[in-house]
Amino acid sequence: MLRGSYAAKVDEKGRLKLPSDFRSKIEEEYGSKFYITASLEIDSVHLYPLPVWEEIERKLAGQPMTNASVDKFMDITGYYGAEVTMDSQGRILIPQRLREAVQIRDEVNVMGKMRFLSIWNDENYKTKRLNQPFGKDDAHELSQRGI
Repeated sequence: MLRGSYAAKVDEKGRLKLPSDFRSKIEEEYGSKFYITASLEIDSVHLYPLPVWEEIERKLAGQPMTNASVDKFMDITGYYGAEVTMDSQGRILIPQRLREAVQIRDEVNVMGKMRFLSIWNDENYKTKRLNQPFGKDDAHELSQRGI
């Protein structure tokens, strides 16, 4: 399970060194290959261990491609996506198109989302939380789901 948040840096070549806690858990359970893409809001990077992404692809393959939501999902994740491999130093290359779209550079936050990682420009994350705070409706939705 990938949880918590860690500060990290993206170097001048666009490589992110994964925080060691995440790196060890991912390598142990999934290996060193990933699918990297934008979030659906195109405000952060999502880094999926390749077996997790392949599970999503299997589910998508069973859906009609004429479904507008499936098509939008495939468009976003395909346009910004790439298969990447972690190098021996624990670095992942974030493609330039993706870095530019979500303003990923220098200092970033890497957050565990159970089965994948979410990578944020810190200011963008703070702005999102201010504009979309967790409220009573969110708490109610979670309670309806037993959380």
